Amino acid sequence: MGKGKGRMRLWCQLAFTAVSNGYVQGFAQGKIYTGGTKTVCLPGLNCYSCPGSLGACPIGALQAVLGSRNFRFPFYVLGFLMMVGAVLGRAVCGWLCPFGLVQDLLYKIPGVKKLRRLPGEKALRRLKYVVLLLLVVLLPSVVVDVVGQGSPWFCKYLCPSGTLLGGVPLVAANEGLRSATGDLFVWKVAVLAVLLVLSVFLYRPFCRYLCPLGAIYGPFNRFALYRFRVERDACVACGRCQKACKLDIPVWEKPNSAECIRCGDCRRACPHGAIRTTWERKPCAAAQPSEK
Repeated sequence: MGKGKGRMRLWCQLAFTAVSNGYVQGFAQGKIYTGGTKTVCLPGLNCYSCPGSLGACPIGALQAVLGSRNFRFPFYVLGFLMMVGAVLGRAVCGWLCPFGLVQDLLYKIPGVKKLRRLPGEKALRRLKYVVLLLLVVLLPSVVVDVVGQGSPWFCKYLCPSGTLLGGVPLVAANEGLRSATGDLFVWKVAVLAVLLVLSVFLYRPFCRYLCPLGAIYGPFNRFALYRFRVERDACVACGRCQKACKLDIPVWEKPNSAECIRCGDCRRACPHGAIRTTWERKPCAAAQPSEK
């Protein structure tokens, strides 16, 4: 397994981003696509407000239902998230998310010292669960206006994908929107700028610390149909998988960590081919897989 697999992931990311944001007329006119596919959720963090987006972001859709004054339980959105998570887990983050692609490309910029982690890494990684609970679920449901309508707090105050793919293109193409921008837009651009700059030095900071979609998909890694397994008769615990992992996961111990985005770097680095997937046949009958 060589560089070809890494290129395949990149091409898959590029293709999915292009297809899911393929409404070119929207970028040219500064308008949001409103066709029938807009009611269909896409698996990654793909902003509904992106002028080219042909579908809906599941996080945005979840907030819209929870914050609606005519509240209905979000059966469709939760069912969609559970179905995708049960099949792929966080492979969605590694292979299909447009903002994940942006961070990947920035990290490839050479000439700067790359960081493995930030101080307080363990606590920082828990922030995405706080973002999910507070900004996506609780505040849209509880904090409502005079007519009982909640606000999409995550999309409105934090989401960098929405700013990059939706806010910036719309403001650039629409003079009326440019004159209406204020402190909130400045805040969102500042959050985006910090994350983009940090992405040059640290692999996927938004995915690590803040993404609520990653917080949803992560726990599915342990029992999704697509999982990693370590063949214990082949693994010598050399640690090369962790060294190759840009998220610093000890793959030989925790092949199905909730932080793993299934990029495959660990598999390419293993000198013994000990890291395999549940979609592959075992190399021999005596192999004893580990799925932690």
